[in-house]
Amino acid sequence: MRIAVDLNRCQGYAQCVYLAHEVFRLSGQEALTYEPNPDDERRLQVERAAVACPVQAIVIDRLDGAERGETS
Repeated sequence: MRIAVDLNRCQGYAQCVYLAHEVFRLSGQEALTYEPNPDDERRLQVERAAVACPVQAIVIDRLDGAERGETS
């Protein structure tokens, strides 16, 4: 899984931090930092965080094996 946050759109409401604190963090008062490639076991938390974002600044992209360079 790969995520991206539009930091120009983000307003620092921090709903994502409350719902997926292993992935999203606030540095200081309003600076959001995040893990761009969290483990798939965090998928549900990240999806909930994306839905809860009041400005819809979080985009989730699922990486399948082909995109990661894995072969069958």
